[in-house]
Amino acid sequence: MRYFLLLPIVAAGVYCAQPSSNHQENVPAIEKDTLPPVETQKPNSTYKPAFPGQTRVQGVKTATPYKVDKIAEGLGKPWAITPLADGRFMITEKSGFMTIHDANGKQLKKVTGFPEVDTRGQGGLLDIAPDPDFAKNKMLYWSFSEKQKDGTNLTAVAKGKLSPDETQIENPTVIFRATPSLNSNLHFGSRVLFDKSGNLFVSVGERSILEGRRQAQLLSSGLGKIFHITKDGKPAPGNPFIGKKDIMPEIYSYGHRNVQGLAFHPVTGDLWEDEFGPMGGDEVNIIKPGKDYGWPTITYSLEYSGQKVGEGIQQKAGMEQPIYYWDPTVAPSGSVFYAGSAIPEWKNNLFICGLASMHIARLVIVNNKVVGEERLLTDKKERFRDVAYANNMLYTITDGGSLYRISKK
Repeated sequence: MRYFLLLPIVAAGVYCAQPSSNHQENVPAIEKDTLPPVETQKPNSTYKPAFPGQTRVQGVKTATPYKVDKIAEGLGKPWAITPLADGRFMITEKSGFMTIHDANGKQLKKVTGFPEVDTRGQGGLLDIAPDPDFAKNKMLYWSFSEKQKDGTNLTAVAKGKLSPDETQIENPTVIFRATPSLNSNLHFGSRVLFDKSGNLFVSVGERSILEGRRQAQLLSSGLGKIFHITKDGKPAPGNPFIGKKDIMPEIYSYGHRNVQGLAFHPVTGDLWEDEFGPMGGDEVNIIKPGKDYGWPTITYSLEYSGQKVGEGIQQKAGMEQPIYYWDPTVAPSGSVFYAGSAIPEWKNNLFICGLASMHIARLVIVNNKVVGEERLLTDKKERFRDVAYANNMLYTITDGGSLYRISKK
């Protein structure tokens, strides 16, 4: 999802989130040999990709010896893991609290005092991000499902100060609500990520039900969007729709289904995301300001019933193609780029958690194209919810309440 060296690493600028088409990266020689794609199951649909390498690229295999250690278990229902600059980690628990752990997984603190969350279905306390000046101001920003007085709910973003003893959130304040609220317990999103300017990117799902699905294409609605907001919840300067009539000025991109992964490329500064399709059609995208990512008009997925989504089309003028997609589904969740050098072939690779697929997908990227894929931790048989990078290592949490550390042997 993110790493604590984020701010200096992306100093080259995420604000111009256009892909760097002339950017060159070297693929380690060990991985130039062709391996078969890691996906061996038959796709759900007969849809054809828009370009070579958009799905089922060649497989790769890590040559550098690495180890996987389970460093904590019994974490309940964790949703996000976020590194702090001092080497510790914050882990949110869906029921409405957070824990702080040391680098070896030991729980140091339990933090309460968050606003009440709606824990029905996929709801709860979701993502969390420390302020870029957290060491000085102790401010935290988080997303959660908020129940409204009429029984409906929505995705909200709040901020608050961590108490001196690190056990309470002081003065929690909601700064943004993705309206309208609906009667649904699905597709809240939601990732929260600071950019180099100290503003927040926030992803929000379209709530799954048809009423919300239609609004993913509606610019007056906060459903199925990625927002760019200030620390006070206002539109970030330079947003693509500021000053335009009947459009939410906080919107950065739209046409999304349920985005649970956001990560900045360590070199280009581009914002990458991953989102769920229904039956296949999970996507990886590079997010550009003001762009339409197509849901539900174009998609490589099918309905859970096996029927076409809408008109069953995959391309339309004015709508972005995914950089990569999966069919059948992997159910992608949290993601992060590996920014270290301890495992050389992982440098600048994107790691995406798989829920239904029970693995972590490693994607090798060259010139904004996926050129290799590997599946990690398949032997654990766990639903991987989120992943973080720190100090040449990856840390990942699972729906089963486990915390794993992946490091060089």
